Amino acid sequence: MNAKPWLHPAPSYRTLETYWDTDEDAPGPRCGHTLTAVAATKTTGPRLILFGGATAIEGGATSSAPGIRLAGVTNSVHLYDVLTRKWTRIRPAGEPPSPRAAHAAAAVGTMVVFQGGIGPAGHSTDDLYVLDLTNDKFKWHRVVVQGQGPGPRYGHVMDLVSQRYLVTVSGNDGKRVLSDAWALDTAQKPYVWQRLNPEGDRPSARMYATASARSDGMFLLCGGRDASGAPLADAYGLLMHRNGQWEWTLAPGVAPSPRYQQAAVFVGARLHVTGGALRGGRAIEGEAAVAVLDTAAGVWLDRNGLVTSSRTSKGHGEHDPSLELMRRCRHASASIGVRIYIYGGLKGDILLDDFLVAENSPFQSDVNSPLLTSERAPTHTGSKVNQTNLGYVTTPTPDGLHSPSFGSLSMDKNSMEKLREASAAEAEAANAVWQAAQAASAVPPEETSVSDDNSQVAEATSDGSDTEADVRLHPRAVVVAKEAVGNLGGMVRQLSLDQFENESRRMIPLNNELSYPTKKFTRQRSPQGLHKKIISTLLRPRNWKAPANRRFFLDSYEVGELCYAAEQIFMQEPTVLQLRAPVKVFGDLHGQFGDLMRLFDEYGFPSTAGDITYIDYLFLGDYVDRGQHSLETITLLLALKIEYPENVHLIRGNHEAADINALFGFRLECIERMGENDGIWAWTRFNQLFNCLPLAALIEKKIICMHGGIGRSIHSVEQIEKLERPITMDAGSIILMDLLWSDPTENDSIEGLRPNARGPGLVTFGPDRVSDFCKRNKLQLIIRAHECVMDGFERFAQGQLITLFSATNYCGTANNAGAILVVGRGLVVVPKLIHPLPPPLQSPETSPERVIDDMWMQELNIQRPPTPTRGRPQPDLDRNSLAYI
Repeated sequence: MNAKPWLHPAPSYRTLETYWDTDEDAPGPRCGHTLTAVAATKTTGPRLILFGGATAIEGGATSSAPGIRLAGVTNSVHLYDVLTRKWTRIRPAGEPPSPRAAHAAAAVGTMVVFQGGIGPAGHSTDDLYVLDLTNDKFKWHRVVVQGQGPGPRYGHVMDLVSQRYLVTVSGNDGKRVLSDAWALDTAQKPYVWQRLNPEGDRPSARMYATASARSDGMFLLCGGRDASGAPLADAYGLLMHRNGQWEWTLAPGVAPSPRYQQAAVFVGARLHVTGGALRGGRAIEGEAAVAVLDTAAGVWLDRNGLVTSSRTSKGHGEHDPSLELMRRCRHASASIGVRIYIYGGLKGDILLDDFLVAENSPFQSDVNSPLLTSERAPTHTGSKVNQTNLGYVTTPTPDGLHSPSFGSLSMDKNSMEKLREASAAEAEAANAVWQAAQAASAVPPEETSVSDDNSQVAEATSDGSDTEADVRLHPRAVVVAKEAVGNLGGMVRQLSLDQFENESRRMIPLNNELSYPTKKFTRQRSPQGLHKKIISTLLRPRNWKAPANRRFFLDSYEVGELCYAAEQIFMQEPTVLQLRAPVKVFGDLHGQFGDLMRLFDEYGFPSTAGDITYIDYLFLGDYVDRGQHSLETITLLLALKIEYPENVHLIRGNHEAADINALFGFRLECIERMGENDGIWAWTRFNQLFNCLPLAALIEKKIICMHGGIGRSIHSVEQIEKLERPITMDAGSIILMDLLWSDPTENDSIEGLRPNARGPGLVTFGPDRVSDFCKRNKLQLIIRAHECVMDGFERFAQGQLITLFSATNYCGTANNAGAILVVGRGLVVVPKLIHPLPPPLQSPETSPERVIDDMWMQELNIQRPPTPTRGRPQPDLDRNSLAYI
């Protein structure tokens, strides 16, 4: 198998035993119906709504007429309670829609919307019918939509995009096969259908396709049948940019088979596709009957792994009972949590009434899903049991996740000694910056208190709670296991947070919306597409190699043009960025460009071929110094900022300052790799740009991101917003110093302010400061960087603050993991990790550039030891002494 081990194959399906009280409650055999998932509420668990479809077959093997004809079209509604595994037929109040099949349905909150289809009287109208399940008072509503709409059609697709837009695509209006796309804004009354005119590669006309909306807003159209009756194998993503423009994008990868009348549904970033038909109605058989499109990796998978060519033959799975289950078409699927459900369908001339289930990859399971504790075999008194003729029933087994050993993350004695050597150079540099800031500050030093008593910020009366989603850290982190010599595949696992040795060491267990102003940027074009040249040269997540002899590929003129174009964008932005989720957050990189490429490779990269259209990128500073490739790191990030000004965001770190990066590697790298004259000029120009960088970012006005911390002086977000750029460190205030240099205290038991081992004048702040700052500013989380932490991320203040560090094996001695945080649309924060690479397999003779890089970095870091890694023994300093403040 050519797939990486973390590209988990498609799952196997099994029949699920279900219950009902009367025969009327059972859905019975049917096809051409819809199955729609409705999320749990305060009073009910998750539910599935089955509506419509054909319940009888005319013709077939017993008839002299060729072919079959669907009959018994119905408008019955059946509700499946996921927790009790029980079917119930419901009869909502109000006027129901007409009997129909081949219609489309989508969930909107606790309602299910139905549109189109075909029934005994021909095409159904294009009216929207809403099944309202609120408060368990089931009722039908007919929604009046003004103006022209999609019109009567069947064999089309519909889903809710970005939790707001009903999007319907393709189908057949009785005259021709269609390729149009329509959207209805469910938040805007009166309701109006808008015909879309998307940019990009448009899909051809088709019917009997499938579509599902990913949680982050992408609508994925898959397969279908064209006007000539040929099945299609392509897939297209439709998404809306923030300027309101829609765009089609052809999905990468090779589908296992062309197909139509299949079923498809997203679980996370994986689109699960099942069954379907080929030309002439022949069912898809073998491994191709079960497939997954992994939209994060851009590949198709079947149960054997990565698909590299279409497999329309039976293959080797014709005797596999689980594959035999998938020989069907015109069925329906839905997902809740990590599970995919399938009901009914057509197999030859037989209508099916079985109910199937499968789990998405156990490594991608959502442990908060109610399904992990539900669907136990309940006791049903007098209830009938669904006994399907297939009889293929298996019992789910718990996810057997095993934690890889993290013992090897500990540092050997020699490495520890290197880090424990006095980091006097960094402390001295920090102290010099502090003294300059102190001298420039409007507040005399003797008036600067280490307590919060002098704060002029009014106490907020609200605790920041509201009806919107709360920020929460996902209980598992995604981990790329350390790669063993000889097998560089990189296994991805999900680990419970309590399995990390160091991450939660700071925390002590407890006993016990405003609208966003949208700012549009005019993309600053660099001469002859310079930024595109940089992206094409450097953005190579899977095959980037360090340049031989370390010569940098840009000259000083190109560096100047790049900085000018990026600077224009930064100066249009506010000092505190206002961002919307989802956002991917990166910590310190420190010139470790290889780690940046690994993170891009494992977890998506900012390109239209990657995930930039679905998620923003936020980098928290410290792009340069310490590592071998600061030039590659900062130039690629600036080029990405120019290419995607509204989606890639950079804020400033303490090493984005001339007096710091002159000492810790960046100036030396510029000179050695560009020549003395060009190098000094480029280093100076980069530092002019650094003075223009934004200083913090707010995500959904609930999460604040910064490089260092809140220190002693920052009590409100407004204090940061008032800092005017461009700003140098020596001209900055105590606020800028705290923002870029301060750290949390050792753990949750140490409150208030304490001296910082980084140097005189710097402070650490306790959990009480964090709690007070969040409460006053109606925030729920602080994400900051600035410190190397062993697990790549580390919680503090009972989880109200997370430290993030993205460079692995910092300075070649720390042996730490690197991490990013993915803030989802629902404000669930998921840590994703990589571990240090093993030593190179090549000998020094066969890898001279690696040896040059390592020697250069080691020599620099021996001369100027880094700040010791958080979570390991620190130098013997008196942290309780106020002499350092």
